[in-house]
Amino acid sequence: MIVESPAKAKTIAGYLGSGYVVESSIGHIRDIPRPADMPEEIKNEPWAKLGVNVDKDFEPYYEVTPDKKSQVAKLRKALKEADELYLATDEDREGEAIAWHLREVLKPKIPVHRMVFNEITPEAIRHAAANPRELDLKLVDAQETRRILDRLYGFEVSPVLWRKIMQGLSAGRVQSVATRLVVERERERIAFVPAHYWDIEADFAVAAADEEGGPRSFVAHLVGVDGKRIAQGRDFSSRGELKSAELLHLDEEAARGLAERLSGRPFTVTSVERKPYTRKPYAPFRTTTLQQEASRKLGFSAKYTMQVAQRLYENGFITYMRTDSTNLSETALAAARAQATALYGPEYVADKPRIYATKVKNAQEAHEAIRPAGDVFRTPAETGLTGDQFRLYELIWKRTIASQMKDAVGQSVSVRVEGASSAGERAEFAATGKTITFYGFLKAYVEGADDPESDADDSERRLPALAEGDPLSAERLQAQGHSTRPPARYTEATLVKELEEREIGRPSTYATILGTILERGYVFKKGTALVPSFLAFAVVNLLEKHFGHLVDYDFTAKMEDILDLIARGEAERVPWLRRFYFGDGNGEGEVGLKELVTDLGEIDAIGVSTFPIPGSDITARVGRYGPYLVRTKPDGTEERVNIPADLAPDELTAEKAEELFAQPSGDRELGRDPETGHAIVLKTGRFGPYVTEVLPEELTTTASGRKKKDAPKPRTASLLKSMRPETVTLEDALKLLSLPRTLGELDGEPVTVHNGRFGPYVKKGSDSRSLASDEELFTLTLEQARELFAQPKQRGRGRSAASAPLRELGEDPATGKPIVVKEGRFGPYVTDGETNASLRKGDEVESITVQRAAELLAERREKVAAGGGRKTATRRASAKKTATAKKTTAKKTSARSAT
Repeated sequence: MIVESPAKAKTIAGYLGSGYVVESSIGHIRDIPRPADMPEEIKNEPWAKLGVNVDKDFEPYYEVTPDKKSQVAKLRKALKEADELYLATDEDREGEAIAWHLREVLKPKIPVHRMVFNEITPEAIRHAAANPRELDLKLVDAQETRRILDRLYGFEVSPVLWRKIMQGLSAGRVQSVATRLVVERERERIAFVPAHYWDIEADFAVAAADEEGGPRSFVAHLVGVDGKRIAQGRDFSSRGELKSAELLHLDEEAARGLAERLSGRPFTVTSVERKPYTRKPYAPFRTTTLQQEASRKLGFSAKYTMQVAQRLYENGFITYMRTDSTNLSETALAAARAQATALYGPEYVADKPRIYATKVKNAQEAHEAIRPAGDVFRTPAETGLTGDQFRLYELIWKRTIASQMKDAVGQSVSVRVEGASSAGERAEFAATGKTITFYGFLKAYVEGADDPESDADDSERRLPALAEGDPLSAERLQAQGHSTRPPARYTEATLVKELEEREIGRPSTYATILGTILERGYVFKKGTALVPSFLAFAVVNLLEKHFGHLVDYDFTAKMEDILDLIARGEAERVPWLRRFYFGDGNGEGEVGLKELVTDLGEIDAIGVSTFPIPGSDITARVGRYGPYLVRTKPDGTEERVNIPADLAPDELTAEKAEELFAQPSGDRELGRDPETGHAIVLKTGRFGPYVTEVLPEELTTTASGRKKKDAPKPRTASLLKSMRPETVTLEDALKLLSLPRTLGELDGEPVTVHNGRFGPYVKKGSDSRSLASDEELFTLTLEQARELFAQPKQRGRGRSAASAPLRELGEDPATGKPIVVKEGRFGPYVTDGETNASLRKGDEVESITVQRAAELLAERREKVAAGGGRKTATRRASAKKTATAKKTTAKKTSARSAT
């Protein structure tokens, strides 16, 4: 039996008898290689850079990835001793494709069965083994189409970004659309004009106390004057304009004056409206709702949520966590209802099982919702789990139990109060209340909210017992000013919700998409908010102008519909891929991707990366080394200044831009070198402050004003870590420019001291030793250097004690090892003692959480795993051995492969 992960294999092996050998593929075993990794005979093909033969029914070329060759060999060896093969990968499309790739590579000569299960319990595994099925080649076809589509998109569009914006960028079918959403929200914030308005808040008191002990007073807000409704935030456009002239817009003077004229005046209840209140339970979790709620309640990112859920699934605590469905099996319904009865009593359990209709288009109803595993649910305390696994399990358990409980019921009340001012104005106030008479499912679970100012479902606002005509007195009348706010930035939870509502991408891929746009630097975090970088603005600008339909929301959603049709066998992949890549051929429909990327001459590289700052002559521009501001001075020359890395685009106003230009540039003449007469200047560059000499023009420029080809380069040197730019002197600069310093010779090799990127060191030939301090750059003698080279070489800066952690964060859920934050030569990083990962833009030492640190470490491990062990010589040799790549055809899905 082959599953994807070792953890899953270990758990399942414990449930099966000695007649089974359970191994893992450790994820995907083969993929389309990078262009540089293609065998020589494939490199000469016109489609080699894509890895997909677009002229031959979009046939992909697959190779076993270098890091999986040893695992494939192990599986082949185990297969020789087996009588049957069970492919027990996950039951989604990706799992189906992994199973197909295993069959294609291993080429078993024994019976092959496809085994699927939704939870890893003894009963579920034994039932799945007894009831296998055939591989679903329609699901494989859909997954392979997705892989080919993403390959074509990424490998055709990304090079356009490299040439027109910056090297190393990437475009993706869903990733680029997700980035566009974040950028569009920031554009809305930039264009937003706040409106200012005022109203009055009042505390009203009843004449007599409530016999039932209810409140004696309540808060109400002014809603109208003389029959005209008071303008509130919703009544203003994003440009700060009032939407209707029929509304009364109060300013500060008017609101304060009215409050004074109402002071001491009598008020009367003019209406009381009571309505029954009912709140139904929330559906059990599916992938996206789990990600959203874990973000709101636990502070988890989507990626971290899926990592923790994966471990819970593999160890038999929850059902499969990549699902669109809110269905619960009959046994799960019985388990949830039984546990709700035991914990809260039969009066809290719904009269009959609650069935929730899945709202996700094209959901796979064969799957179940995410719930506790087993026919009897374990309470969180019974699981033995700890840390974040306990917290996420508890969230899933509570939600599942609550889904089978009764509605919460109560009463909502709406009250209107009127009073006349001393000037005869009729002022109307409104208040609302809510009481819950039966909490029902709210006893078990209350959903979080994206808006921190909104009321929770279980909160109450109790009002006094009021009746129409009751007299009231105003204990407080306070004029209050308000301003409309720009639309809130997306958080991970709200972006996932937006993607799902627009039917863009698959819910199971959202965590990866969010991780990618953060990793690529298109988005960074401020708290939980997702902020687009200026780089993202440039990328989205180019894609919108020149690849518009590729980042069109409806077009991207339509692609998902087509993939679903292929999965159901209602569409064929080759005709659709042909239209996507080559166009429809009659010039009336969409232009194909190939034509879009062929003529790039009309793309204005500077234009797509330039953004005017409203109200100024300054523009922001994204350059090769990052974003900066530029403007033309009166003499026609350009003035530039870097944009701080953590500055959000909507904060870059004309005033902020002027402030950045007004800051000292860091250029300061320190004096002249007494030996050469050249000016020595302190500058600030991309990698920090440094000193340099200014060479005279006759040394660098020809008489015609052109730069000499053989012009000498000015000496430059970075400041030492112990130096501060404001206190550097000419003497300090000359010392720095004297480096590297030659001490003499040892063993016939010159000995020099250098200030390197990793700190000061002494070098003898190809051998080197780190120095303990910056001062030794100028004080170290040849004899001291001899002593250093006589000692064994130590790793790192071994002569000094290891630095103490800046913070201790807690245990890594993946490894169980403690995670700490340390200061490194490239800045702060997190480590579990084995893996190190640098903090990224938006990560702060003081606020980084153990969840975020675990994400960074997991991403670093993935990178190492993907690139580790790849040796060019071995890869090329392996490729040559597979020169006679074989075609395999399985119904509609064919792939050229090397195994």
